[in-house]
Amino acid sequence: MAMASSIISGTKNLFRKSNKPKDHPMSSEADTDPITLIVIGCGQRGKAYGRYALTSDACKVVAIAEPRPQTRKLYAEEHKVDATLVFKTWKDLHAASTDTLKTIGKRLADAVLITVQDHMHVEVALAFAEQGYHILCEKPMATTMEDCLRIEEAIHKAGIIFGMGHVMRYSPYSQEITKIVQSGTLGQLINIVQVEPVGYYHFAHSYVRGNWGREKDSSFALMTKCCHDLDIICHWMSPTPPVKVSSFGSLRHFHHRAKPKEAGDATRCLDCPLVYDCPYSAKRIYLDAVSRGNTGWPVSPLVDGVPDIENVTAALREGPYGRCVYESDNDVCDNQVVNLEFENGNTASFTMVAFTSAICERQLRMHFTHGEIIGDMNKYTVTDFKANKTKTYHPANEGGGHGGGDMGLIRTFVEAVRTGNQKLLGTDVDEVLRSHMTVFAAEASRREQRVVNCVEFEEKARSSLRETLAQTVLR
Repeated sequence: MAMASSIISGTKNLFRKSNKPKDHPMSSEADTDPITLIVIGCGQRGKAYGRYALTSDACKVVAIAEPRPQTRKLYAEEHKVDATLVFKTWKDLHAASTDTLKTIGKRLADAVLITVQDHMHVEVALAFAEQGYHILCEKPMATTMEDCLRIEEAIHKAGIIFGMGHVMRYSPYSQEITKIVQSGTLGQLINIVQVEPVGYYHFAHSYVRGNWGREKDSSFALMTKCCHDLDIICHWMSPTPPVKVSSFGSLRHFHHRAKPKEAGDATRCLDCPLVYDCPYSAKRIYLDAVSRGNTGWPVSPLVDGVPDIENVTAALREGPYGRCVYESDNDVCDNQVVNLEFENGNTASFTMVAFTSAICERQLRMHFTHGEIIGDMNKYTVTDFKANKTKTYHPANEGGGHGGGDMGLIRTFVEAVRTGNQKLLGTDVDEVLRSHMTVFAAEASRREQRVVNCVEFEEKARSSLRETLAQTVLR
């Protein structure tokens, strides 16, 4: 009871409405109360979504969990989180929530933002769904098909609002294109071609040296980087589902065989003679950025707290971000293509490639029976064949990552929680699961060198989970 009393005294009216049923008629007073949020993981994604709470009265971060002390301290100070609700681990925070639920029957907040490492999503989602928190989960949903299915089941059982970090759906750019697709003004959508230009130094940072470079630590690159690409392709083609998928890809460049001879035996960039001749030099990517005053991404993930020359140098000498990209232990694809056939005969192709100057500025072509759309996430051009007219549009961008998609998602999620309306998000856990299944099917195609039937693939995954659960019960 002591923990619950401490939390209550430190947060005053924090619990006032956190147990309100979704269909409860909200009073005008309740409408003005901010939605309260727990942030599990205060890194780049936690900061991106939390930024909305700093610029809007619609929500407030009231509790956090973050293992890095300086990152935890800075986030708590920025959001003015009471000290009683600042935790080192998500399990500590969950224990506090369990305590308050048992003692006073209240949750710590309305919703949880899950922005921890990918492999942790399932355990955090299951734990907080069971306690009735609404959930916004960063992509991917989980790193295995079984875990995605477990989350789907938990969300249905809890009857909660569920948002997925498929931020591309929520940018002004994508939403304007979605309206055109759904309007039918250009006729039927027949084909989509999308390219994800990851960016040469972005790929080296995240998928060679970083947290997503090894499949065993996270998942394969198509899932960790591109699950929201396949999601939005399926969204634009909906309600027609994909029925067949094929995929090809490999790790072509970031391995020891591609290492320049001039680099010699150097295994770290600070010891390499090719500091200014190698595009992937850690000194160029990180130290030069800090010297120019850039303390944001990609420098900020290297240290706990505010980056400077001294602590970034130390990180490059001792940590993974200072390793030669040709001497790292990465194993995920640096290029991959995916081909989709839909139930009505429509087709789509998607390419992920590391070797680009553009950083995640997707290149899009959409082909309709009476027109086409060409876009790059900043602008798009519409050609109407019937009217013989072409016009270019420049959607507004309120700032934030993914062309405003980050801010669009968190704002929509908060409103969905406030109103108890899952439909505001334009998707639900079932659709999220289906798009993830398409990604898993594509990777199975790449590995097994065959065309995969998406419907059979999903049914096999569901059947396998049912068998696993049945065996668990028998034990």
